[in-house]
Amino acid sequence: MNGVNEMEPVLTTQSLTQPAVPASPVAPAPPSTADFREAMAHLPAAVNILTTDGPRGRCGITVSAACSVTDSPPTVLVCVNQRSATHDVFNGNGRVCLNVLAAEDEWLARHFSGMTDVSMAERFTWDIWDQSAPVPLLRDALVNIVGVIADRKSMGSHSVLFVTIEQVRARTDRDSLVYFNRRFHRLEADPAGAGGDRK
Repeated sequence: MNGVNEMEPVLTTQSLTQPAVPASPVAPAPPSTADFREAMAHLPAAVNILTTDGPRGRCGITVSAACSVTDSPPTVLVCVNQRSATHDVFNGNGRVCLNVLAAEDEWLARHFSGMTDVSMAERFTWDIWDQSAPVPLLRDALVNIVGVIADRKSMGSHSVLFVTIEQVRARTDRDSLVYFNRRFHRLEADPAGAGGDRK
């Protein structure tokens, strides 16, 4: 028809043009320290006091960078600033307790984060510690997790301590203390019966 075979495509200048190659995406710039800190401030976290005792001495610090790693074997990780005076004490002793704080323990979190002038030695004279364990256990903590440092990894300003768990004690009758947006908050254990089955 009109001298053109309908079974063959008609070649035009447009059909011979190679498709445009999309430009390589530009990698975004890494966040500034301030931006990263602001983002992490909005990541809610449990508040804990990490304690130890042994040849290097007794000490404790408030930490929020702690989480479960695996249940086989039961392991948690805790991040400790390498510039902290307690850093080498934890590593030297090797055994620690992660005391998960209840909502009423905000005052302890403030002491062990250095917000007060109370000395480390005096903090451990208070009648709140279970002295029967090889490391200080906060008697009324929401959870006590005792273990040994099985491995460690240096990452920037912090050491990531991998703790293999030897003992766990937990309570279910207290609200939790969390840190969010640079403030302490109470997290209710069972607000308005929320623990029931959802319909």
